[in-house]
Amino acid sequence: MPQRWEDPAGGVAVEQETREKIAKPRLWKILLHNDNYTTMDFVVLVLVSVFRKKETEAIRIMLDVHRKGIGVVGAYTYAVAETKVARVAEMARQAEFPLLCTMEPE
Repeated sequence: MPQRWEDPAGGVAVEQETREKIAKPRLWKILLHNDNYTTMDFVVLVLVSVFRKKETEAIRIMLDVHRKGIGVVGAYTYAVAETKVARVAEMARQAEFPLLCTMEPE
């Protein structure tokens, strides 16, 4: 928003525009946790349908979770991450799998 200053000596008026810096929103990592009951196919389905991953990337993430016990799916703003975690929990509950999906600050 422009601000205007007058020179008290009768000189030239000066306008200066100030800009507010907007901080980028904090991102939250979404993590999938491995378990001994959820099928690999179901995890790939979740990654494709909820997180819009291509099938090859979904398979890579699923194998990473399987081998390491936990894996990062992506990073999102808080509201988006919270919604995706809830959607995964609902899908897992409906399919009767104990798949755990959590989020933490990046």
